[in-house]
This record gives sequence, structure tokens and C-alpha cells, in this order.
Amino acid sequence: MKINILTIFPDFFKTPLETSILKRALAKEAIEFKIINLRDFAEGKHQTTDQRPFGGGPGMVMMIEPIDKALQSLGLSKGQKNKRILLTSAKGNLFTQEVARDFSSLDELTLICGHYEGVDERVALYLIDAEIRIGDYVLTGGETASLVIADAVTRLIPGVLGNELSNQDESHSQPGKMAHPQFTKPVEYKGWNVPEVLLSGNHQKIKDWRTH
Repeated sequence: MKINILTIFPDFFKTPLETSILKRALAKEAIEFKIINLRDFAEGKHQTTDQRPFGGGPGMVMMIEPIDKALQSLGLSKGQKNKRILLTSAKGNLFTQEVARDFSSLDELTLICGHYEGVDERVALYLIDAEIRIGDYVLTGGETASLVIADAVTRLIPGVLGNELSNQDESHSQPGKMAHPQFTKPVEYKGWNVPEVLLSGNHQKIKDWRTH
């Protein structure tokens, strides 16, 4: 699978993509990340990607032209089969585990990092498949949201996790489901003990305890 991230802050992704599960996924070639600097597609000496909003108001708005040119450079347009172009936005659809699972079956996922007071609405109208948010709050930029989405999707790709059962019975694997409590050594610490049923060796009792 390929994940493209369009951003004005490409350095934001350097360390996260070289760490833990994401790093292993890259090494296994289960995933390919492509970080695109939108300023490379901006006009002028200062590579400007934002302007003041028409009609007045505070802040700046990201321009459509650099985003459109970046998507063209990737050969992408809305509505392509097995591909999805998303814009991170506080007014977008909520990202959930179910959505992550759907995305993990795509051939290519493209995330556009929103910023400032927003993005020229023509991006949402003509260039993307959907707007998406990771929660009911506002971030300083879409980079954090894009990283969350990329992480959640990547771990669901077959072969990425060390144990393929790891994501089948975890929190949110089904709507409303929460994972059972986990314990490990030592059995006793500062008088705090592991539940005896987990030490019993009785698999049926352990299963019952974990599902109640």
C-alpha cells in the first residue's frame, strides 16, 4: 500500500516514520510513504501556499493551486478506483477503527494536511474524495491527524504486526468493544496482585473473566 502525505511541514514526519511499527512496515515493504512538500508546487520567490480569505476575516487560507499541482504530479484525482484522497479538516467525517480497516484495503491513500483558518473550499468540492477529522477538537495543523490516520491504517495491513491476531480482538475491533485488562510479571508488586483466575491455567475460566 502507498500513503501520500501533502504538507507544508515535511520534517514533521521524519522521526515518526522511522520508529517502531511504521519503520518495520517500511522495511517489510508492506507500506510506502511519500511525503510531498506543497511549497514545491507554489509560485513565487517565497513559495507562498496561503492567502487572506476573500470577504475578510482572521487568519490565512491555504490556496488550491499548490494542492492541485501536487495531486497532478502524483497522477491522482477524485473518484479513482482503490484510491482515496482525503483532506484533514475539523468539519470532516470522524475517523474510526472501521474506517481505518476500510482504508487498509486500498492501493493508495492520500492525506492533505489542512492548516491556518482552513483550505480553499474548492479543494473539498473538486479535488478530494472526503474530508476527515480524528476528533471533535481543533489542531494547529493536519500533520498530527495525518500521522494518526497513517499509523492506524498501517498496523491493519497484513504482515505488519508480528502477531496477526493482535488486531482481531483489541479495543474497537468491533464497534463499542474495549479490550480486557492485561497483567504480566511480577505476580505481586507492592501488595498489588494479579487476579488469581489468570494464574489458574483454566482457559475457559480465563476466557469468561476476560469477556465479562
